Amino acid sequence: MRETPVVIDGPVGQLEALYLENKGLDNEQPRGIALICHPNPVQGGTMLNKVVSTLQRTARDAGLITLRFNYRGVGASEGSHDMGTGEVDDAQAAAEWLRAKHPDLPLTLFGFSFGGFVAASLGGRLEAKSEQLKHLFMVAAAVTRLNGYDLLPVNCPLTLIQPETDEVIDPQAVYDWSSKLERPHELLKVAECGHFFHGKLTDLKDLILPRLSN
Repeated sequence: MRETPVVIDGPVGQLEALYLENKGLDNEQPRGIALICHPNPVQGGTMLNKVVSTLQRTARDAGLITLRFNYRGVGASEGSHDMGTGEVDDAQAAAEWLRAKHPDLPLTLFGFSFGGFVAASLGGRLEAKSEQLKHLFMVAAAVTRLNGYDLLPVNCPLTLIQPETDEVIDPQAVYDWSSKLERPHELLKVAECGHFFHGKLTDLKDLILPRLSN
């Protein structure tokens, strides 16, 4: 199964995206939809990042329809970087596009690095609009960008996955943030693993896949 390039109307122009309408084996019905948010565009993050690609393939293998997209100013997406609420606005437009095509399927959100901030913030927005999320996965997430926990969704399962030798996101900052987080969640630490999961992408998939199959 190959992803299809699509164009989504974003808040400041068109957003470049890749969409997979997952038919599964023997044309099984998809089990849900997944939106994947990529890392910091200022540091070269795009929807083609290898961790993002791993998240997409993992969601695909779990029977989910997937959508990944480039924020404003990345690739062919119009506009310029905002490095904050603008990228969350873009993610919301992508989620609404996906939801319009599949109104009855549960939504799972993934975010890697800066995308973890985006996915968490989007989850809070969607939940405030009475959308019930299936799961939120924050991978090596930029948690220090989340000012106040009111941004987070509170009613869906939350999984934090943190490399123990992350050279971009301070692991201790994630551990401290997790320890202060009052809502239920799980923190999974990946030993001998850097920010981009070099040599550890299979481990990442193995952590996520069973949690998508529940």
